[in-house]
Amino acid sequence: MMHKKQELTEVSDAKRRWLNSHDIGYQKSMDNRHVQMIAIGGAIGTGLFLGTGGRLQIAGPSLVLIYIICGIFSFFILRALGELILNRPSSGSFVSYAREFFGEKASYIAGWMYFLNWAMTGIVDITAVALYIKYWKIFSAIPQWVFALVALIVVSVMNMVGVRWFAEMEFWCSLIKVLALIFFLVIGIVVLISGHPVDGNMTGIHLITDQGGFFPHGLLSALVLIQGVVFAFASIELVGTAAGECKDPENILPRAINSIIWRIGVFYTGSILLLVLLLPWNAYHANESPFVTVLSKLGIPYVCHVMNFVVLSAALSSINSGLYSTGRILRSMSMGGSAPKFMSKMSAQKVPYAGIMSTVAIYIIGVFLNYSLPTKVFEIMINYASLGIISSWTFIIICHLRLRKAIQEGKAKEVKFKLPGAPFTSWLTLLFLFCVVVLMAFDYPNGTYTIASIPLIALILVIGWFRVRKRVREISKKEKAYYHNDDSLNLK
Repeated sequence: MMHKKQELTEVSDAKRRWLNSHDIGYQKSMDNRHVQMIAIGGAIGTGLFLGTGGRLQIAGPSLVLIYIICGIFSFFILRALGELILNRPSSGSFVSYAREFFGEKASYIAGWMYFLNWAMTGIVDITAVALYIKYWKIFSAIPQWVFALVALIVVSVMNMVGVRWFAEMEFWCSLIKVLALIFFLVIGIVVLISGHPVDGNMTGIHLITDQGGFFPHGLLSALVLIQGVVFAFASIELVGTAAGECKDPENILPRAINSIIWRIGVFYTGSILLLVLLLPWNAYHANESPFVTVLSKLGIPYVCHVMNFVVLSAALSSINSGLYSTGRILRSMSMGGSAPKFMSKMSAQKVPYAGIMSTVAIYIIGVFLNYSLPTKVFEIMINYASLGIISSWTFIIICHLRLRKAIQEGKAKEVKFKLPGAPFTSWLTLLFLFCVVVLMAFDYPNGTYTIASIPLIALILVIGWFRVRKRVREISKKEKAYYHNDDSLNLK
């Protein structure tokens, strides 16, 4: 029995060495402040700064509860990812873990669904950047597609120069977002404590009780909105991709992941609670940042321009992160055979430039859409991005479940950084994600059409698999030979 367990451990160790060879060539240049800000940037984006106004119109004060629920499950997902990272850090993140625990087909699906998420999100963010810049009247005469193209060029250069440049851009963009929220929280708390009226309304809890209560449009309206709030948390999984280029992942990543839950509590829940205590929930609108709504009614000068700069930095941060993550994910897939061979190429700066430029090519389509359909791009793309992020989070959880099983069987070593309450919290998270998909179907017409398109996406994935499976099998043969200690293999 002991001999069999030792054999399993040796094969598992060999498999991990093979998978770790996919990360050869990356620079380990991210330090604690970079990873901390990447974690913040993933949890705070345009979904909070711009999307909250429309969500308050639909859910009212119950939006606070929705953000708390989604925040808790986001924390579970991050802790599950953290356990996987501490077991084996990889720039391929959950795509590499899917390959380790479920094989190449799972890795293929996980990778291309994640690419779908970032491809669609990137087009949305390029559109958002162009719209934010056109807010300033000095730029109103310039076509929208020009700003989309300029934004894409700037962020592409930042990614191609080196990982340190990406990390620095992400650090400063995230810092801008954090400082803006801290400013709002301080101003809001002072106004609330002082009892100063806002736009003729006395602040306080009565703004909730006098406006239809906690669920002014009923429980179902609030529940349907959960699928929209989930996507406000999209990008939190970037911490996993950053692990492969982190100086000291064992010490830095647990602190970064643990800090996200209180940041969500303070920045998301705290700011939304302040919003509904400072103004009636129906005073906010979908086409205006709720933070601008409050601050402008307080008479703070230039607040609209400042907040527009904040949401602009948030959109640029998202494009930046999209290029970074897809470049690494596509390289990991290419090393396993699930993506074209050329996508595994690295530049002299240790950047997977082929994968990044492939994503840029998709984003250029977004620039074209900004030229031909400038008013419809956002709605067309955002719903398809949602399927990608749910798929990615699902793979993180099922990989975590398989890791726990591997630990019990002696195929993997114990890690100290664990998901609390697992496996119960793991299965609960999967149930939550399934419910989100079901709720999407009730969000007519956008969500309904998105769910209806799943068979078409599945068909495209099947066709793609038949095109790459020959190369995948060839690489798998090398992998199995490596398990048997064939030192003659060329792993480069």
